[in-house]
Amino acid sequence: MRPNHEADRLPGPSSLPSRIGGPSRAPPPGYLLPSPLESITNLLPSFGSPKSSSASSTPTNSSSWPFASGSKDPSKPSKIDELLQNPAAVGLLSAVAALGIAGGGWYGYRVLWKRVRNVNDVTGPMLEKQRWIKGVVTSVGDGDNFRVFHTPGPFYRWPFKLRSVPSTSKELKDQTLHIRIAAVDAPENAHFGNPAQPYAKESWDWMKQLVTGKRVRVQLIRKDQYLRIVGVPYLSRFILPDKPIPLLMLKEGMGVVYESAGAEYGPWSVDYLKQLEAEARRAKKGMWGLKGKFEHPADYKKRMKIGGDEPVVTASPRTRRKKNASWLGRLLFWK
Repeated sequence: MRPNHEADRLPGPSSLPSRIGGPSRAPPPGYLLPSPLESITNLLPSFGSPKSSSASSTPTNSSSWPFASGSKDPSKPSKIDELLQNPAAVGLLSAVAALGIAGGGWYGYRVLWKRVRNVNDVTGPMLEKQRWIKGVVTSVGDGDNFRVFHTPGPFYRWPFKLRSVPSTSKELKDQTLHIRIAAVDAPENAHFGNPAQPYAKESWDWMKQLVTGKRVRVQLIRKDQYLRIVGVPYLSRFILPDKPIPLLMLKEGMGVVYESAGAEYGPWSVDYLKQLEAEARRAKKGMWGLKGKFEHPADYKKRMKIGGDEPVVTASPRTRRKKNASWLGRLLFWK
């Protein structure tokens, strides 16, 4: 029977060359298998090892390589190799990386993506900076106001959707912002026992169809005497430019330019807004198609002795111009 010497000629694990990065590295003491960082560096060229003379006739100065020890002897390990051989150093680096990820997540959740639940969460500095928020309209109270559930961060939309907007009145209690649309005034619904203005229901129905369940972006300006937030709202669109709701109202004849105390006109001039109102009036759109004498909502409020939208906390008299955010900024960083 002939002895089998094939097994004796098979190379052992220590004699196998590494895939790319030179001589194979033994697992650090304390590890049964190579550490994750060790496995990564095995797939990459060694940063600390100079090129061999067989690969190039030009000598390489190892001190020019990152993490090099300055030694030209290829048999000596580099500093990064020595670091990866130390389990304590690898554990420390992993702990620092984990703390950095956790700290960044906490900052994003508690600061960048903190949800504004209701008007009590809206602070003076937020109004002074005229902060933008995004959210979903949950209900419409009138032709010129609605409620928004604030949805900061990327977790209310696919593909990162981890949360959902509440749908019941019980869940939404004290969890929405009451937004009064700036720059415009819609016909008044029946309030406090007073009759509704002509075309109030049509304006209300139009607004409900336009925004209910839709995503909006709102620039916060100030609080009014009813503790609503006077703001400039836009219908949010993922890539296309957002639609300014005040301009849509004027163009469709669903409201008039607001000219009472504390008027806010957003990024537009009052002359431009009046021009849109006049164009809708000439075209007899919306409420301008009604027959009979028109009563301005401000005159109706005076006749019924209903208060206007006088400010409680006033920001600057003119809102800043809207900044166009990229689609990635809208998804991740916009509040």
